[in-house]
Amino acid sequence: MTLRTLLPIVTLLLAAACSADPAAQTPAPPAAVSTTAPSEAEDERYALLRESMVSRQIESRGVEGPRVLQAMRTVPRHRFVLDSYLDAAYSDTALPIAEGQTISQPYIVALMSQLLQVEPGDRILEIGTGSGYQAAVLAEMGAEVFSAEVIPALAGSARELLDELGYSAVVTALRDGYFGWEEEAPFDAIIVTAAPDHVPPSLLTQVKPGGRVVIPVGPPGQTQTLWLMVQQNGKWVSYNQGAVIFVPLVGGP
Repeated sequence: MTLRTLLPIVTLLLAAACSADPAAQTPAPPAAVSTTAPSEAEDERYALLRESMVSRQIESRGVEGPRVLQAMRTVPRHRFVLDSYLDAAYSDTALPIAEGQTISQPYIVALMSQLLQVEPGDRILEIGTGSGYQAAVLAEMGAEVFSAEVIPALAGSARELLDELGYSAVVTALRDGYFGWEEEAPFDAIIVTAAPDHVPPSLLTQVKPGGRVVIPVGPPGQTQTLWLMVQQNGKWVSYNQGAVIFVPLVGGP
């Protein structure tokens, strides 16, 4: 798979709405995700919106992995957003969910998924389940997903929705993802969906030789850097993917 990693910073900053703190925008309602089950006609409309999302927001920016694109066309993002944001479910932006968190911009989800270079059967650890959307995309790509969430309300609502949508094989847990998931390690890759101010050391010990870590790193509320870290010949090599802004990683020492 060819990685288009040298993307313009301005594009990634647009993506960074992917994680801007929603407290500065609209206070999140109590529910974590949409509880509205669309009708058949609405399903068809949403399918068209997903197709437009992929072609205009994702493919046009260089994401080209077939499994990534198919997953983005398949997973119903509108089921992972709050009812009050349904009209914006397929827009080119992040959206608030409960507990001061966000569902990432579709482009950023696709980009980070491509950087992982997922192969069917790969064991992927996700740090920060959030709404469950990223986990569902990885599952559609054929990964065996383990997703850790430290916020109880999000862990519960994401589990319920993943089961409802048929992603029961995604393994979730209420745990502090800063420390990884040692009991299930090693993983082929790890994806972190919130930004610590440093790379948690424990994560690097839980990846198989030749594995990958995709993680935003930087100070909370400021521009951060998205990194692709690849283990090569027993050493970690880091590739700068540009500027982003994610919500801070909750947990850690």
